[in-house]
Parts: sequence; C-alpha cells; structure tokens
Amino acid sequence: MPENNQQTITLFAKQERIYPKRVWGRYRKLKWVAMAVTLGIYYLAPFLRWDRGPNAPDQAILIDLPNRRAYWFFIEIWPQEVYFLTGILILAAVVLFFVTSMFGRVWCGYLCPQTVWTDLFVWVERIVQGDRNKRKKLREGPWTREKAWKMAVTHFLWLVIAWCTAGSFVLYFNDAPTLVWSFFEFNVSPTVLAFIAGLTFSTYLMAGFAREQVCIYMCPYARFQSAMFDSDTLIIGYDEKRGEKRGKHKQGDSWEGRGHCIDCSACVQVCPMGIDIRDGLQMECIACGLCVDACNNIMDKVELPRGLIRYDTERRFALDPAERTKSVVPIFRLRSLYYALILSLVGGIMLYALITRAPQELHVLHDRNPMFVALSDGSVRNGYDIKILNKTHEHRTFALSVEGIADAKVEIQGAGDLTSESLYVEADSIGHFHVFVTAKVEAGAPRPVVFSLSEQDTGALSVYESIFVSERP
Repeated sequence: MPENNQQTITLFAKQERIYPKRVWGRYRKLKWVAMAVTLGIYYLAPFLRWDRGPNAPDQAILIDLPNRRAYWFFIEIWPQEVYFLTGILILAAVVLFFVTSMFGRVWCGYLCPQTVWTDLFVWVERIVQGDRNKRKKLREGPWTREKAWKMAVTHFLWLVIAWCTAGSFVLYFNDAPTLVWSFFEFNVSPTVLAFIAGLTFSTYLMAGFAREQVCIYMCPYARFQSAMFDSDTLIIGYDEKRGEKRGKHKQGDSWEGRGHCIDCSACVQVCPMGIDIRDGLQMECIACGLCVDACNNIMDKVELPRGLIRYDTERRFALDPAERTKSVVPIFRLRSLYYALILSLVGGIMLYALITRAPQELHVLHDRNPMFVALSDGSVRNGYDIKILNKTHEHRTFALSVEGIADAKVEIQGAGDLTSESLYVEADSIGHFHVFVTAKVEAGAPRPVVFSLSEQDTGALSVYESIFVSERP
C-alpha cells in the first residue's frame, strides 16, 4: 500500500491546447487564398445551374437520393453505374499519392477540410480574443465578465460557421434554392434538420476542439505517409548545418562560431500542430509552411539570409551549401511516373465508359417459381421480369423481341393495349414489365435466348442473354 506522502504516478499526460500565433508571409498568404477558393467552391457550388432538359433537375452538382441519381454537370450516374464511384475514389487516392510524391503533404497543409475549417475557426478566435498570448491568458485565467462575453461570442460565431457548413452540405442532396427558401417559410423536413444538427455539431467539435488531434489520431494519412516519402520528397525542414549551434542573439553580437538559429521559438509558436520543426521531420507536420514564414521574418530582422527553415528535400539538407547550389530538386521521379501511369489508365477507362455508355439498358430476370408452365396446346411458357433503364431526359418507346427460339410469342402481363412493340418508359426512369415468352419446344435442357431491345426513334439496341426452360431439372 502506498504511504500518504507518496504521489500518484500518471502515465498519460493531458492534451495541451495549442494557441497558434499570427504570422504573415508567402505561405500564410497562399493559405488564405486556398481557404477563400475552397470555401467559395464549397458554399456556392450547390447554386450552380446546368440545363439537362425539361425532365431532369437543373442543379449542376446534385446527389438525388430519392430518385437514386448523382449529377455532376453533364455527367449522370445511376445506381447500376457504381463503378464510376469506385473509379473516382481510386483517382482521388492516386492523385493524393502523386502529389505527395512530388510536393509532400501540401494537401494537409492547404486543402484538407480539417485544415481549412480549423484555420477559419482560429481566425475567428483571434479576432475576438486576441493573438496567442492574450488567448492563452484569457482561457487559463479566472472567469470574468470579459472572459464570459468573449468566449460566448467566439462559440456563437463557431456555431454559425458550423451551421452554414452543415446547411451547405445538405444542399448537395436537395435543390438548393428550394431548400433555402423553405427555411424562410419554416417548412423544413425534420430529416433535413436532423442532418444539419448532426453535421453542425461535428464541425463545431472537429474544428473548434479536436483540431490537430484529428490529424494525429483519426486521419490515416499521417500514418502511411512515410511509405510515399523518400530522400527526394519535398518536405519542410530545419537546416541544422546552418542553424547549430543555436543560442540567443543581441544586436551587434558576432555570428562567428555559432549558428544562425537564435532560439526564439517563433517557428513553434506559429505551428498549428504545436511541434518543433528543429527536431526533424515528424508525423504531425502538415507542411503548411507557417514556420517558414516565421523564421524568414526573424532572419530579416537579424539581417541574415532566409531559408533556415524551408521547403527542401532530405538529400539536399544533408549537402554542404556549396554542393547544394549545384543540385536541383527532382520533382518528377520514377514513382511519380508510376502514379501518372495509373492515373492515365484509370482515367482513360472511365472516360471510355462515359463516352460509350448506352442511353438505355436492359435487364432480364427469369422467374424462379414456376420456372415454366406447360400449356394445354403443348407449348411451354416462361416468365421474365424486365427492367428498361431510360437514361435520356426524354420519354421513349421501346420494342422487345426474343431470338434463339423459333416462333416465340412475347406477351406483356396485365398491360392492356400495351404490346412488346410499344413499351413506354418515361424520361430518366426505369420501366418494369413482366413478360411471358411462349413457344412449342420439346422437353430438354435449358435453351439460350437473347432479348433485344430497340428504341423506336433512334434505333439504339440493347441485348441481354437468358434461358428458356422446358423441363424440370
């Protein structure tokens, strides 16, 4: 039993909150531009229009769940074409690998949604509460009237941004102007409100509180990035040859016998991940470049060349300054060529599938019970479920025929005046029909039959192979 004067040993340290300091420079400007562009696309894209004709939605980007369609400008994806979604996911992954092989983790630093929204939340926090030291003092200090209203305003603005983010996401699944107007009329579906509430909370939590923990513990990219890195991958690093031995500096002091790093910790204070880049490349580094801006600003003040912390490769960091000037950064390498070939292959397959996709599809399913019916006149009847996919935005009439059995007769069950020569399917929809095929055949093994579907106006032809059963197995 431990004695009363003994202290409990804690094996896990509490997560320390990070307060990134404001910095200005080339990469901070680039991050602002990336944020403005990506947020502009995200919030405004649902309102873009695309004319597809009178029988289709005119929203340029829309995932129509009730009708099971996905629209992206001129591309329309049906549930039967889920392979397009697979191709898009493969392309996205390979593009990420391709960019990483050349430029490192620039996706994480500039374009990742977690980074973009966290930057936006930190900006709001800085506007209301002040820069790094003021925010830190305010949060760690006692509750006062000033702290209460500043924290309240901060969290209110975070919730407004989170609500706008969630609402914009839902717009991709509904007609955007109609849904926006329904809010003013207080006539919003409970399902839509539930989704917006859930997404608002998740955005508020991830960008307001989790922040760097999402990158470290939730995102798998940080874990396997090393598999895509080599000595020629562009990374952010500290020039140890030039910076060490580090130490404080006063104006007028000589630089003889010491490094250029003055140990000001500016690179640590601006880092949104809270790491010290001088300790070497780390999993947490998202290559945002803010430490580069901070260090360059300090180098300007002490009248030293920029680039103590910079984008470069591991191979070039190991070179002496004279050798480094003669070397170049090999952006496009063999692994980049492999990724480019994969991109070309997958992209080419998808492009070919889009160009050659038929405006209609035919699907045939043979009845299982009964598999056939022997009629009194000696003929045999088989039943089939027919699905006709009309992928155009115009109403179509189709003719269905059967090949492979002599004198086969095709009838539509319960169709009234509808015949196999006049199967009507509305625009951008699926026609369901139950078809009977009757023929006088001898009992024997299942016979192959081919269903042919032709469109009356264009003559487009689709075929589907099935069987005709005349005896029990």
